[in-house]
Amino acid sequence: MEEAKRNIILGLFIVSAVILTLKAAQIQLLDSSFKDMARKTTLNEKKLYPTRGLIYDRNGKLLAANEPNYELKLIYNQMDPSMDTTLFCELLDIDKETFEILVNKNWRDPRFSKSTPFRVINNISPERYAALQEHMFRFPGFFTEMRNVRSYPHSSSAHVLGYLGEVNQKQIDQSEGIYALGDFVGLVGLEEMYEEELRGSKGVEYMLRDNLGRNVEVFDGGNLNEYPVPGDYLVTGLDLDLQEFGEALMANKRGSIVAIEPKTGEILTALSSISYDPNHMSISNNRDSVYRALSTDSMNIPLFDRSVQAKYPPGSIIKPVMALIAMQEDIATPSRSIPCDGTYRVSRNFYQKCHAHNKAWGVSGAIQYSCNSYFYQIMREMVEKYGYTNPGKGLDMVMDYLKRFGLGDQLEVDISNESKGNLPSSEYFDNLYNKNGASWRASAILSLGIGQGELELTTVQMANLAAILANRGYYYNPHLVKSFSSAESDIPDKYKIKNEININKDFYEPVIEGMENAILSGTATLARVPDIEICGKTGTSQNPHGKDHSVFFAFAPKDNPQIAIAVFIENAGWGGTYAAPIASLMIEKYLHKEISPSRQWLLERMLNAYLLEEEEKT
Repeated sequence: MEEAKRNIILGLFIVSAVILTLKAAQIQLLDSSFKDMARKTTLNEKKLYPTRGLIYDRNGKLLAANEPNYELKLIYNQMDPSMDTTLFCELLDIDKETFEILVNKNWRDPRFSKSTPFRVINNISPERYAALQEHMFRFPGFFTEMRNVRSYPHSSSAHVLGYLGEVNQKQIDQSEGIYALGDFVGLVGLEEMYEEELRGSKGVEYMLRDNLGRNVEVFDGGNLNEYPVPGDYLVTGLDLDLQEFGEALMANKRGSIVAIEPKTGEILTALSSISYDPNHMSISNNRDSVYRALSTDSMNIPLFDRSVQAKYPPGSIIKPVMALIAMQEDIATPSRSIPCDGTYRVSRNFYQKCHAHNKAWGVSGAIQYSCNSYFYQIMREMVEKYGYTNPGKGLDMVMDYLKRFGLGDQLEVDISNESKGNLPSSEYFDNLYNKNGASWRASAILSLGIGQGELELTTVQMANLAAILANRGYYYNPHLVKSFSSAESDIPDKYKIKNEININKDFYEPVIEGMENAILSGTATLARVPDIEICGKTGTSQNPHGKDHSVFFAFAPKDNPQIAIAVFIENAGWGGTYAAPIASLMIEKYLHKEISPSRQWLLERMLNAYLLEEEEKT
């Protein structure tokens, strides 16, 4: 009997021990609420930030890197009002007035909460950070973090790369937990366009704290930790050497250059002048003042990306496209000649001016010598194709063709804030003239045929036109992205689509012949490069507010083209004077890697040209 009682009692002890052991295991290993309970007691949950993906050019040169950034944060309702603020201020080299400003926020502002960490000081030096660490236990509520922030090894490509900024409340609310107060996000450029691929994902580390709130060791050997996943590396189609060469050529000039690899649509160069050093917009204590200085420079507007945002009348570079449309519509033929004596009569007493060639031109000659009379005539015939009194239908036909060439809408380039340009429709002119009870005819819009008037293009659209001509009738949407490091990431599908232009390929040959001859003995002889067959077209974009703009687009070599380029320089005059030689230097640099000795004089002239003019106020 005694033995039976002992066995029962022993069994109860064993069962109780098993139950307690299982319960403890459930609490520690299975119960999700354990983490919450632990956080409130002796555990410190520390966010681990991922390394942001690096950005490279097409040749493996680093464009965007990471560097450590030390920052101090605070949970306000854990701060001890009696802490030694004198020591705190000495460690950070600030005065007490600054301390009060840093720690006291507008608590009505939804960005701040007394129970949520916020950044007090950013970009602490490593030496000051180390000194501060020794005394952190004296300052409850304060804690330090080391995070990687962007740095840019070269003072180049600012508009392309973009920059990071702190997330706002709307971004936090819409991110489904991805972002929190104080996180950084890409705001413009590649940093914005590929934020999802570049940012990576955060992790968390659980640390045991002592009674002074100091971290002493990783909890449970790190078994509960979640480690951050670094962002993908981004490889671009950009050629850094060509980009920096272009930026040097555009010094003391306003405008832009865009160069594209025709067979892929990859952007080799996209630059805007005036620009800035991308490191000036990195996360630092003086970031806000730098931004204000850049955004209020009304003369140069360095934050404005002229390669995709500025809209310009393209001038005569539109003529090759107009010739293709006219031939497709049986209005022009390669052999049809139109006389040019320096004038073009559009009404009884009004003449459009032209160069006095005193010769009749076909398609190739009209492009070679940029004959306005030729293109006034074919534009008039296209607009009047459906009758003299029905110019709207003819105009819309021309505009529909131009849309096929990627004009009048965004090309969906992976650069921020791309403009659509402008294609004027018949509805636009109906509204313009009918409000005064008048009607309009072809004679009112002939300037569109030579790239003036209401027709407006961006520089990237101009470069894409050159790529279409290089490809004899197709293009891929221009893009900077080439590949990612992760097999799970791929370039967007829209950059893989081949866009075909519905124009007979036979019509490209007389157009390209005229563009080649423009370099050899026409309007762009300064663009001639030994051993490179360049096909190009000059343009002079009329400017009512000052000196005209210099425009040029081209591709090279003539057969198996490797580069298509557009150069737009504001207030620089004739297209053949500055835009054409600069484009030719870019082409030579890309294809030959250097400028030949015979053209060093031209290189020096372009590098030293000062073309900054303040436009007249309207």
